[in-house]
Amino acid sequence: MKEFLKKFEKEFNTVEIDEEVLTVFDATKILNKYPRDIVVLNNPKGYNIPIISGLCNTREKIANAINCKKEDIIHKMAYAMENPIKIEKASNLKNYTTIEPDLGKLPILTHFKKDGGAYITSGVVIAKDPETNIPNASIHRMLVLSKDKLAIRIVPRNLYTYFNKAKKMKKNLEIAIAIGLDPAVLLASTTSISIDNDEMEVANNFKEGKLKLFNVGNLRVPEADIILEGEILHDKTAKEGPFVDLTNTYDHIRDEPVIQLAKIHIKEDNPYYHSIIPAGFEHKLLQGLPQEPRIYKSVKNAVPTVKNVLLTEGGCCWLHSAISIEKQSQGDGKNALLAALSAHPSLKHAVVVDKDINIFDLEDIEYAISTRVKGDEDIIIIPKIRGSSLDPVALPDGTTTKVGVDATIDISQKEKFEKVNF
Repeated sequence: MKEFLKKFEKEFNTVEIDEEVLTVFDATKILNKYPRDIVVLNNPKGYNIPIISGLCNTREKIANAINCKKEDIIHKMAYAMENPIKIEKASNLKNYTTIEPDLGKLPILTHFKKDGGAYITSGVVIAKDPETNIPNASIHRMLVLSKDKLAIRIVPRNLYTYFNKAKKMKKNLEIAIAIGLDPAVLLASTTSISIDNDEMEVANNFKEGKLKLFNVGNLRVPEADIILEGEILHDKTAKEGPFVDLTNTYDHIRDEPVIQLAKIHIKEDNPYYHSIIPAGFEHKLLQGLPQEPRIYKSVKNAVPTVKNVLLTEGGCCWLHSAISIEKQSQGDGKNALLAALSAHPSLKHAVVVDKDINIFDLEDIEYAISTRVKGDEDIIIIPKIRGSSLDPVALPDGTTTKVGVDATIDISQKEKFEKVNF
């Protein structure tokens, strides 16, 4: 974190708060005042580790971390996901202080009044398939239960599969939790890749083959300011929630697995505790942006001339998408919409525009809708279809209504839509 804070300070605004700050509610209030900045809380009351937030709260910062332009993030991610670079060696952990598990030593935030408690929000969980030993890295929210126990929210993806395999074997699943990572590594841990692939090899592509891993127990873990070592217990659950999710509304309480911690490793050289504010831009971008290559690939199969795909921040980087295509035939717009809506099941509303519209400019998208859409011909409505569990208007069975808007020009009348002085 120290190294990347120095790097980012040259190009992005950093706000440092030196006065004493409470980790219960007050820190969140301050962080929410600076939604697009990097913020460092140097003096959390009762702790000697500063809090950092906002490392990935703009596309510009993410692009900087993986060395590309913001318009090219989708292509850089897709390339790294398709061309992972193996990491042959791992080193033994050094320059860390190892202590007995005591989460009270870390400035973990309680964000909002109805929260179930203090939550780790930036923890990347490293685990291995108990049968194949294929590793996985993924971000999960974790509720503090006691000084050495956490409740972890896991959904049916890779870690869920690993845990259920261990559960059937009546074994605990060994894990490590990395907090305070290089933003490129953090981004790689959010990518949607095959269960047979390793997110750290995607990160190694971002790092041009220079990513270092450390041996922690039987796992290989990327360098982080704080590393928690433990197991997900196969035979224990605890109440987890409420928690504010992407849509800035409360997710409900569930029974979730329990983590038993064994050790905490803290970097000796000026460690930071990274906190991601629930429903903030960092949360939205890290969760949603990795879905864009998936949508792009699906649309490309239907419309090879697709230019770019964006999950908009107003749509929580989850529910709304804008798609740019070079239209070659009259039906391309609707084909692109159907491909996008099927590629990301949580996607609720999508708009497709021509390549002369800047999808990173919401005013330009609105211009396309206002001048190129005829409602009875260009809007697709699909009722009673599975949507996102995060959508507050979705029905109890998980279904919702999806809408696609074809805001592309009628190619038989191109001259009518030529922009003159834009």
